Amino acid sequence: MAKTLIAIVGPTAIGKTAMAITLAQHFDTEIISSDSRQFYREMQIGTAVPSKEELSRAKHHFIQHKSISDAYTVGDFEKEALEVLEELFKDNDTVIMVGGSGLYVDAVTQGLDKFPKINPEVRKGLNAELKENGIESLQVRLEKLDPDYYGKVDNQNPHRLIRALEVCLGSGKPYSYFLSAEKKARSFDILTVGITADRPLIYERINTRVDKMLADGLLAEVEKVLPYRELNALNTVGYKELFKYLDGTSTLEFAISEIKKNTRRFAKRQMTWFRKKEKTLWVPYNISSKELILKVKDKIV
Repeated sequence: MAKTLIAIVGPTAIGKTAMAITLAQHFDTEIISSDSRQFYREMQIGTAVPSKEELSRAKHHFIQHKSISDAYTVGDFEKEALEVLEELFKDNDTVIMVGGSGLYVDAVTQGLDKFPKINPEVRKGLNAELKENGIESLQVRLEKLDPDYYGKVDNQNPHRLIRALEVCLGSGKPYSYFLSAEKKARSFDILTVGITADRPLIYERINTRVDKMLADGLLAEVEKVLPYRELNALNTVGYKELFKYLDGTSTLEFAISEIKKNTRRFAKRQMTWFRKKEKTLWVPYNISSKELILKVKDKIV
């Protein structure tokens, strides 16, 4: 029987963890997390790390295995995830991967795109521009140079903006040009399962999750990492808004409303990313476990 990686994708707060656990238990297998912010042990509440009860129901990999101070790239994740998969496939015909970080999912399922080498001075100039003119300047430049990628990227993430801009400026071609390269073959089959729901319901679930995070102690978690706010790992929705509140530049009420708004925008970008993937098995968020398993087994047998 062919080895199969089942990748569960979808917008934040849609129920990916629960679905992954359901499938992991049915296939008696383990789960690889491809959520790029759940890697960090200092960020638990704000990244919706699976609960102890959820983690006890199926073994997870790549959950809080790094510190926010560690240098850890999507390339590192690709390499390590493939190594873990090789070991897991020795004893399992099926492994589950779950997460809403599209780039990290693609790294495992397709391999990373190859980009030209860029003069380091280009990045230095962009970092200087960010410091002097703010993130809006980078947003305007990328939207002009590569509108296709601008529509997909987290445009509140300066690291991503700078990476795309340095390729545009250094190569003379749009960043998205290099995203269409031939993908790497994998030694296992891949089934992508996407979870859907009406947009109002997704937004309602996001708002409810944010309220629960605050009730569970998100503000205290953010206070603990405030001294390290310049680290890339912390340039994340839920943290950067509360940093402004702790700075005294916004009210708590406004910060919470910004978290909800920015999370909704992030969910919209996630769906744009995942909707472009062909051969995805789309299922409703409230599908029964029985029907889910039948649909998945029909695709992999």
